[in-house]
Amino acid sequence: MRFLVDRCAGRRAAEWLRSQGHDVVETRERGADPGDEVVLEWAASEERILITMDKDFGALIFARGAAHAGVIRLPHVRSHERIALLESIFARHGDDELKGAIVTVRGSRIRISASGR
Repeated sequence: MRFLVDRCAGRRAAEWLRSQGHDVVETRERGADPGDEVVLEWAASEERILITMDKDFGALIFARGAAHAGVIRLPHVRSHERIALLESIFARHGDDELKGAIVTVRGSRIRISASGR
């Protein structure tokens, strides 16, 4: 799968995704933070699922109808816990289910929503 890892989601998560064979780009590799709208545009135009801990992307997608290729929003936890959550998501949900979906993790609950894109 193809991912864009937001700066807040961390380098270790990106490294783990790469070790699992995924195509991964990190926003930090592109310089200073350009803002949420640009990050979401990058992910959409490159058909990458955005991995973030930032809640603002949901507002851009649901309230403004912003285009996207999918978002996985992880909670603010340590990097090894974020990686464990990603493992859990991938074990329970297939590629087709994740592409274009909004995945929100709260505690041990994983919610997948269609965005109406």
